[in-house]
Amino acid sequence: MKDKIKKVFINLGAEVCGIANIDLFTDAPKGFRPTDIYSSCKSVIVFAKKIPKGLAYVSPRITYKHFNDVSLIELDRIAYAAANEIEKMYNVITVPIPSDVPYEYWDEENMEGRGIVSMKHAAVLAGIGSIGKSSLLLNAEYGNMLNISAFLTNLDLPSDAPAENICIEGCRLCIDNCPVKAINEYGVNQKLCRQNAYISNDRGFDVTNCNKCRTICPMAFGKK
Repeated sequence: MKDKIKKVFINLGAEVCGIANIDLFTDAPKGFRPTDIYSSCKSVIVFAKKIPKGLAYVSPRITYKHFNDVSLIELDRIAYAAANEIEKMYNVITVPIPSDVPYEYWDEENMEGRGIVSMKHAAVLAGIGSIGKSSLLLNAEYGNMLNISAFLTNLDLPSDAPAENICIEGCRLCIDNCPVKAINEYGVNQKLCRQNAYISNDRGFDVTNCNKCRTICPMAFGKK
């Protein structure tokens, strides 16, 4: 069953798919657990879409921003289609989760937002990757060039094995090269990061002003 479910996502355009049983989410913060959204959730299916490597070689302002957003739209499309298909296949319930926005939690003072489910932490539990010092997900094959989505289901499925941690011990490139020093050994200051990275240009379009932590990483494209 797991292989058939994963094949649905791959056929719809995902590069990676993993599964985490609800038992792994006991340490998730209250209010952000899958069962806080869907009380009968037994498993979380996590999948990811890669962005083209070339987006790491250009200014992030327009091209990177636009096509990174396209990948998020694609993830929502995959979640919607897969949810309907798997419900028909197994006569179960599926709850697709937005890959990015909208979400509810917002700390205005610290400019800290949280998705209704933490996609990167769900991805770690589902064996897709590990979290680097930059707080980006690192996958052995695709590096940090992945965007993530998930859906919840009442199918009780076994978890996939944890992924290899490919973040290089002792490497500080993302920390030392952050232009606003938003990254440290304890995490990322979202306020410093957001104020520098997400702005509007003179025409009023939203642009991405910085993606240095993604592009500077030696594991940006995975293990060589």
